Amino acid sequence: MVYLRKVRTMIALIVSSIVIGSVAFADDVITFAEADTITGESLINLIAFERAKARGVNAEAISLQSDDLVFQAVLNGQVEVGVGSAYAALQTLGAEAPVRNFYQLKKLGFLCVVNKNKIKSWKDLDGQPITIHARGSGTEAISYYMEKVHDIKFSELSFVPGSEVRAIALLKGTIDATFLDITNTRLVLAEDPEKFGILALGDVDGSDSLLFARTDFLSDRAGDIQILLEELMRAAREINADPTLPARLREEMGLLPDLPQELVDEITPYFETAVRQGMFAEDGGGLPAALGDFEFLTASGGLQGPSSDLNPDNFWNFELLDKARAALN
Repeated sequence: MVYLRKVRTMIALIVSSIVIGSVAFADDVITFAEADTITGESLINLIAFERAKARGVNAEAISLQSDDLVFQAVLNGQVEVGVGSAYAALQTLGAEAPVRNFYQLKKLGFLCVVNKNKIKSWKDLDGQPITIHARGSGTEAISYYMEKVHDIKFSELSFVPGSEVRAIALLKGTIDATFLDITNTRLVLAEDPEKFGILALGDVDGSDSLLFARTDFLSDRAGDIQILLEELMRAAREINADPTLPARLREEMGLLPDLPQELVDEITPYFETAVRQGMFAEDGGGLPAALGDFEFLTASGGLQGPSSDLNPDNFWNFELLDKARAALN
């Protein structure tokens, strides 16, 4: 269980060292905050940041403790860019909300991992709890969608941020069903393939991670954001063509030098699986992503519908992405 000990240490260090009120950001640094640990799965961002730095744009990635904290930090101007999903919060705030999505980082790539000794089908979860990432997250939307598809009702949605943390809880027997990312699914199944298995999600299509920011920031730093979007799309296209690239560039660029070897070994398998699943949009998503998210989130209860009544401009800024696409192409 070396991996678990190292992950616990890594999580403790990240959570204890990052508190919104105590972080001072340099004026020129664009801080991207997300409610998850920074691991090999984050390399698509980190590669883009490193390339953007060569073009005069400084960006960094940090972890906060929850999606709610990430959105509040963006809303209050304590960080520049949030990574996650802001749809529900934006609908609550209304058309005048000062925050907008502006890029689809990746599509949903979660898997439902269960204790096979207790759960063999979705029907077995009727009246049982399920552990998810956070309120407003893609895992919450998938949970509600599965309730509708399979005509079941979970007794409770337990919020536990971080796939690594949920994987540990599953292995320890604290929980019996949860959603994990690709890397942690592989690690759990490898640990005890006789005990753990996957419940099929069927045709689930939506955004897992979007970038969102205050509209005044997007206006003030439009040129810098365009460069970052160009590099994010460039990285997505290169990785889709060669999923072994992130592991190589990690070494060449000196990224994540303290990543445990167990997680280093998972980088290429993760990206190979993610590319096969089409998780990385090469054009940043834009309007098609927004419309697809409306369909999925209204069906799952994550947004109040019908989807046809939702105005994409109340949730997205498309202008910066359009300019970045034109420049890159």
